Amino acid sequence: MKFLLLMFVLVTSTCLHAQEMSSHYQIYDIKKQKLISIDDIITDTEQADVLFFGEDHNDSIGHYLEAELFRKLHSKYPLKTALSLEMFHTDVQPELDEYLAGLISEKNFIKESRAWGNYKDYRPLIEYAKQNGLKVIAANAAIRYSNAVTLGGLKVLENFPKKSFNFLPPLPIDTAQGRYYEKFTETLGGHSMGSMKIYQTQNLWDATMAWSINKFIKANRGIKVFQLNGRFHSDEKLGTLAKLQQLNPKLKILNISSFSDESFINPNWEKFKNLGDYIIITDPTVKRSY
Repeated sequence: MKFLLLMFVLVTSTCLHAQEMSSHYQIYDIKKQKLISIDDIITDTEQADVLFFGEDHNDSIGHYLEAELFRKLHSKYPLKTALSLEMFHTDVQPELDEYLAGLISEKNFIKESRAWGNYKDYRPLIEYAKQNGLKVIAANAAIRYSNAVTLGGLKVLENFPKKSFNFLPPLPIDTAQGRYYEKFTETLGGHSMGSMKIYQTQNLWDATMAWSINKFIKANRGIKVFQLNGRFHSDEKLGTLAKLQQLNPKLKILNISSFSDESFINPNWEKFKNLGDYIIITDPTVKRSY
């Protein structure tokens, strides 16, 4: 009886929390040109291999939605759901796997996996994966490789030993031009030799995440991958998403762009139509994560 009462309280609390949070975000389907629900996105994943969620790293509503989407994906595809994260690097995949298997403590995991300072925002996803035996991909390039490229450009990777490429994509790494480069230079405030090396680092991150996802999909056919990254990496279907599509043109990919905006009450959806398949605007009055 006590167990049933506890379950009732937990379920009721979860439902009330979901209802409260629903007033702090809006989801717009670009193709259908209408507001939709999280469940509508899950329905659309029937025909998709990868679902990108481009986040603002400090958006607490966005982090809530990530956890909801992951849980709902797993509910619909219980044996076919995996998580991929920009927030962990390829060289800490063993530590991540050990924690998911219950072999090491959370304290050791956080320290030795070099978890981000706002790990609390991603913890619900990791814990859900752990509880349900789901695979998680540590997708991003390690900081030592990023720093090397920022200092010496992508060509410096040619000097690394073969074993390093257990954690890195094959060379050469394409440096995307066109719209992606324009967006990057706009963000940094103009062109310079220094910014070009930083741009090459950006391309290293994109290439590594795309390679990590594609490698996982080839080894685990039929599993749907939920990829989380900062939205610059996937907005307008550029960056990581574009590199993944180049690696595997047969993949069917859906893209969410999620961010806080002052127009939350009455957004001009036309303004954001190029960002993704789905646009999520969150309430800017809600406290940020950090």
